Amino acid sequence: MATPAVAEEEYVSGAGLVAEALKTQNVEYIFGIVGIPVTEIAIAAQAIGIKYIGMRNEQAHWAFKKNKHRTETLETATSVGDGLLCCLCCWVPDRKTRSMSCSFRSRSPTRSGWDGKCKHELLVEACRLYSKFSARPSSLEAIPAVIEKAVRFSIYGRPGACYVDMPGDFVNQQVNKSSVKYVKCCLSPPVSTAEPSAVSEAASVLAHSSQPLLIIGKGAAYSRAENSIRKLVDQCGLPFLPTPMGKGVVPDNHPNCVAAARSRALQHADVIILLGARLNWILHFGLPPRFQPNVKFIQVDICAEELGNNVRPAAALLGDINAVTDQLLEQLVLMKWKYPSYTEWWKGLREKMKINDEMTKALVLQKSLPMNYYTVFHHVREFLPTDCILVSEGANTMDIGRIMLPNYHPRHRLDAGTFATMGVGLGFAIAAAMVVKDQTPEQRVICVEGDSAFGFSGMEVETICRYNLPVIIIVVNNNGIYNGLDANTWKEILESGEPAALAPPACLLPNSHYEQIMSTFGGKGYFVQTPEELRSALKASLAEKQVPSLINVMIDPQSNRKQQDFHWLTRSNM
Repeated sequence: MATPAVAEEEYVSGAGLVAEALKTQNVEYIFGIVGIPVTEIAIAAQAIGIKYIGMRNEQAHWAFKKNKHRTETLETATSVGDGLLCCLCCWVPDRKTRSMSCSFRSRSPTRSGWDGKCKHELLVEACRLYSKFSARPSSLEAIPAVIEKAVRFSIYGRPGACYVDMPGDFVNQQVNKSSVKYVKCCLSPPVSTAEPSAVSEAASVLAHSSQPLLIIGKGAAYSRAENSIRKLVDQCGLPFLPTPMGKGVVPDNHPNCVAAARSRALQHADVIILLGARLNWILHFGLPPRFQPNVKFIQVDICAEELGNNVRPAAALLGDINAVTDQLLEQLVLMKWKYPSYTEWWKGLREKMKINDEMTKALVLQKSLPMNYYTVFHHVREFLPTDCILVSEGANTMDIGRIMLPNYHPRHRLDAGTFATMGVGLGFAIAAAMVVKDQTPEQRVICVEGDSAFGFSGMEVETICRYNLPVIIIVVNNNGIYNGLDANTWKEILESGEPAALAPPACLLPNSHYEQIMSTFGGKGYFVQTPEELRSALKASLAEKQVPSLINVMIDPQSNRKQQDFHWLTRSNM
């Protein structure tokens, strides 16, 4: 009698398990910085079809997972404890508050080398403060389950960062596949709706308002609520303001957008609906003098803990922004309520918008050289494709760009956000460009940077060129942080003595040729000093779809924002 054949045992490494688990969770890209053991994980991921993009700066590396049901999930990898701490300090808090989803892994010491005093033992606990989930697998067999849990936690509720710590000896260790706890891809996030009584209360508060305002936050963008919010604006006649990353949920050129009268709208509204927007420093915490002392907030948020932060809401609606907006609109339609377009409130907002537009136009039309911010952004705006992904960071560059550079589509703007973390712009641009390159190759990514912000992650230009990404970088160069010095003044300082003792702390080297960094790596670089040169460089860069470019735009070192109404949150001149 023949002896039955014995099935050959199949083994897999820890790196292979990590890659397979990410693939199962539909991760398409990993961004990271190699080093043992990230190198092994990257190789294993590439072997099964996940793209690995090697970055130059730990605070900038990203990855995207996208499908039709979910918002973006980011997967990053860092190889050493110090690298993780850089991520933690520079961008983990920002990712959490930006409601972006990410998980990453660090090289930890081997389990046998764990002595209780190593800095790595702090990592899991440190990340727990800034993430929704932080853990290290207890065994190789548990890796798929832990990664599934991290991804699920990251996209359920308010999306946020998760951390998985991988012991160094797990990466190359082998395990029998039959003993691994394989899990399927996590389900799409459930959609929650608000309590009907809360919806009725919110509708009643809004119906009794005389000066209503709708604020559209990034939470509305991530919940893909653009269609329902557009209906709410159109059918109810509400004036609206977008937050920086809420821009485009309703196009900036919509007639009900009152962004040009932002201060007037915030200061005098009596009822404000917050759709996925938080009362943090960007909205002055909802407090006077920026707001009326007795303003009523209707707060719509997916995060229960966010309801009532800083100001007690008149109505709190907990749930998915898209679903809750539909609920609110249905109730208002039943009440047959629409805010009239002929009120004194609308009249005052339109008058203020006209005044501010005229002030901006006067700055735009200034003919003096070097150019100012407004002149630069005016010419950039004329050339921007309406569907481009806009990335921005810097001080005045980002703040003025939010006003001057419009968005017509949701989820098409990325900037430094709540934590104002500089150095993330090129990482944003690279991540967006990878997805654009694969899914919508005709689309462009425009990254507008201040010269100081560019300096944080400037070597990512090499990454852009290495992967031949469709990115146009515009560096608005004023020779400094907030303000700089012109070349003649800098020369006088050099002739007078030691720059470290005499140069203003905010100044940078005048007329730095950042465009040569791009040229060095094979891209196109342009040094721009006049509107004509700027227009020519923009035209050439947009026409060249195969090569990335950097346009270095020199502006007046003393150029600044136009006068602000609320100086207590306006940066003073250095």
